[in-house]
Amino acid sequence: MRPERLPAYKKAPAMGRKVLQPGGRSIIIHHMTYYGTKQLASAFRTVRKNTIQIAEEIPEEKYSFQPAPGARTVAQTLAHIAILPRFSRMAGQVTSYEGFDFAKFRAEVAAEEAKPRTKAGLVEWLRNSGEEFAQWVDTLTEDYLSQVFTFPAGAEPPSRTRFEMLLSVKEHEMHHRGQLMLVERMLGITPHLTRQNEQRMAAMREGSQTQRA
Repeated sequence: MRPERLPAYKKAPAMGRKVLQPGGRSIIIHHMTYYGTKQLASAFRTVRKNTIQIAEEIPEEKYSFQPAPGARTVAQTLAHIAILPRFSRMAGQVTSYEGFDFAKFRAEVAAEEAKPRTKAGLVEWLRNSGEEFAQWVDTLTEDYLSQVFTFPAGAEPPSRTRFEMLLSVKEHEMHHRGQLMLVERMLGITPHLTRQNEQRMAAMREGSQTQRA
């Protein structure tokens, strides 16, 4: 099959990409054709599910553990993760951070993170805030994803699409989840994702040995 006869879904272009068509014509694709709000919401739910499992596996008496001076404790890190979707939804109501008081916001977040909470309370907060965010993402349109959000002068990059902003919520959580997995190791806990991977590898080795026998 020649490339120009491939169905469109075989070569789904990114948003806003110029695509050369047979005969020399070109068009601009302004919509997502392979990764939209449903996929974003599903991926976020998977990330949050794994974060919650880590929160459940760390003993409550270790929630005050601080891996290094100046670092967040386990409890503060979990609270930090739980807060971000709220900020993202707030950003979803505006088109720019121009004039936004980041110093005030950081102070408010730090105060929220420092509030004493039980393990059960933090896990429930993670569960509720995660599902609320995923349900909100589910309602968004492709037109919304393509909107451009601008940052204050001097910021790099100077702007991002809503799609990139929503992806950053998942990326932010995975960043901090990686920190928590390292903390688990420091506490003598093998992270569940590592255990699952080791189990898969063991099953693959066993299956390979069975085939050779």
